[in-house]
Order: sequence, then C-alpha cells, then structure tokens
Amino acid sequence: MRFLKTQWLVCVIAVLICLPVLTVNADEIRPALLDIKEQKTGLFAVTWKVPMRGDRVLALNAQLPASLELLGTPTIQNVPGARVEHATYKNNSESLTGQTIVIDGLSALQTDVLLLVQLQDGTSHSAILRPASPGFTIPLQASKLKVAGDYWLMGTVHILEGADHLLFVLALMLIVSGFTPLVKAVTAFTVAHSITLALATLDVIHVPSAPTEAIIAVSILFLAVEIIHSRQGKFSLTEQHPWVVAFIFGLFHGLGFAGALSEIGLPQQEIPLALLMFNVGVETGQLMFIAVVLSLIALLKRLPVTMPQGAWRVMPYTIGSVAAFWVIQRVMSFIPAV
Repeated sequence: MRFLKTQWLVCVIAVLICLPVLTVNADEIRPALLDIKEQKTGLFAVTWKVPMRGDRVLALNAQLPASLELLGTPTIQNVPGARVEHATYKNNSESLTGQTIVIDGLSALQTDVLLLVQLQDGTSHSAILRPASPGFTIPLQASKLKVAGDYWLMGTVHILEGADHLLFVLALMLIVSGFTPLVKAVTAFTVAHSITLALATLDVIHVPSAPTEAIIAVSILFLAVEIIHSRQGKFSLTEQHPWVVAFIFGLFHGLGFAGALSEIGLPQQEIPLALLMFNVGVETGQLMFIAVVLSLIALLKRLPVTMPQGAWRVMPYTIGSVAAFWVIQRVMSFIPAV
C-alpha cells in the first residue's frame, strides 16, 4: 500500500508537469534575445528576436543607445514562436561604453530578454533583463562575477522551464529505487550532458537540433515503457543498469542544452567561465527539481489516501502519451512534406 501511495502521489506531480506541456507549442513564451555585435569600427549588426503568442508578437521594443543610427531597412522574418529582425547601425560616438539599453514594454510582461553585446576589441557583455530591471548600462569592462552570475541563472532557468528534461529526470526517479543507485544515475546523466554540452558549444561536434529534440522525446517514451515493465516484474534495462541508460540519453540531452546556449551566445573573453556556470546552473535547477519532488513525496505520504486499484498506471501512461506526442511532432518537423 505504501508503494502504491507513493506512486500515486508522484503521478500527481507528473500530471502537473505534463498538462501545461500539451499546449506548449501553441502558447510557449521563450525569452526574447537582443544581440548587438560590432562588425567593424562604428558598424553594428543587431538581431532582435521577439517571442510570439500564436500570431501576435509580444509588445516589446528595444531602445538602443542614442548614438546608434539605423542604416537602411531592417529585414524581418517569422520563425517558429518568434519574429526576428536584423538591422545594421552606425555608431556616432567613440564607444557604447556608459550608454544604456532599455526594453520598453518589458515591465508589463512575464518574460525575460537575453542581452548580448560583442565589441570588436573582444569585449563582451551579457545580461538578463527582466520586468523589474528592463535596462542595462554598458560598463567599461565586463565583471567576471557578473558573467558567472548571468550564465548560472540562464542555465538554472533553462532546465526549470524544460519540461522534457524534467520529465526524463522524474521518470528516472520512478524506476530507480534506493538513494545510492539514484545518485549514480543522476551523476551519470550529469556527466554525459556536460560532455556533449561542452563539445557542441565549442563546435567540436555538430548535430542538427531537430533530430536531437526527437531523440530526447524518445528517451522519455522509453522510460515510460520501462516504468510499466518494472512495475509488472518484467525485465527493465533501466532498473538493472540505471547509470548506463542515464549516461546514453544524457549525451543527447546535453546536445539539447547546447542548442539553447547557442541561441544565447558566449562572451568571447570568458567562454570557459560562461560555459562552466551555465552547466552549473543546469545542475542547480535539476537538483532543485529533485529536491522538490522528494519533499512533496515525503509530505504527501503522511496524508491518509486510499488508492484505487491500478492507479499506478496513470503516471507512466501520462508521461508516455506526452512523450509520444513530442516524438511525432518533432519528427514531422524535419521530415520533408510529400
């Protein structure tokens, strides 16, 4: 009865994660991105990526430093979930140092803006602009502490907003019994995705993002099936060798993290620091999620709950259904239309 009760309570957690995911592609709001890159002295290439809710672009406007003068007409294109504007500006002052960038409309929206400024002398600045702090003044030199803090936060936010990664970790927790085996499995997952995150970010390896995302969905579907096999007493590879399964699929999850980091970019002078702290942020978010799940289980197990027969099936079938939906959707995204 205690086992069933624990399974049922974790099922509730799984459903709470899965339900918002079912509409993720129709209503997902990712952070906006403002990339300001100096091409040659006095000329800047500016990319402004604004999220869309359905067919509506979020009401965000980037107020660039007053010394930047627009040259020509910006090019605008719609990509899945966002509108991207590319423009070229001329700087009418000696430097952007000390000038401020403000995102109008940010204070009224529940989203963030990732800001990346790269100057020709190799100086880079990055920041996350939020509703409470929609502006950023470009300093003379980027602080290592500021870079570390920003990329740690980016990694933490990314994992906590990544429902697919969280579902994989949750499904792994449902199969692996015992604290030590769970620690080994989570450690293997961490090591694996740290390896591919670094290799892909540094352009040592390159794997297209669409197939990678499809394999990540397959990994969740695989674990959902493994939960059922384990519960029915059938052979389960994950139950027998959890760290092996976690390591193999962790390699692909790392490629997914690298895809997100490539959209943000890395400060050229602090690549090792930024990469390290982004990965530490991912681990921080992962451990926070595990701690919350374990705490909820410990708390809810104290409640007097009577379990209906077969209630444990709800959990793996919920996770598996969402994963199957993702698999079909993601595979269709890179298969040419007939």
